[in-house]
Amino acid sequence: MDLSKLLIPGAVRVLGQLTSKKRLFQELGEVASAAYGLSSALVVDGLQERESLGPTGVGNGIALPHARLEEIDKIFGIFMRLEKPLDYESVDRQPVDLIFCLLAPKDSGVEHLKALALVSRTMRDPGICGKLRANSDAATLYAVLTEARSPQVAA
Repeated sequence: MDLSKLLIPGAVRVLGQLTSKKRLFQELGEVASAAYGLSSALVVDGLQERESLGPTGVGNGIALPHARLEEIDKIFGIFMRLEKPLDYESVDRQPVDLIFCLLAPKDSGVEHLKALALVSRTMRDPGICGKLRANSDAATLYAVLTEARSPQVAA
């Protein structure tokens, strides 16, 4: 599995400033609707429900919000780079500026975990994060993410 299977160019955005995590989730819902035809409200509800279990800010300015939704049949990705970092209640208490959201079918099980692991490995790469932070063009961000070659975990 690689990120080009999860992410389409239309699901990559650069945003100036968001005032809250709730507003971020609304933006993610709007992108999911525009790029994939998903219900914005269902995406927002799913992300908020998952976030209520514990923050998905993983540290180093990175958040990996995700949700499992009844209404979808494959895994979808959304990437956002924020020009002004957002307080996200991350594990390291640092604001986030790189957000990779995953939306998976409710019963996806192992596939969801594999996708989350792939995104996590990719976003832990300092070189990739540096390139993402240095660019404001959505097409360039998409290229950086989909050309990234993460180390593969032994099967």
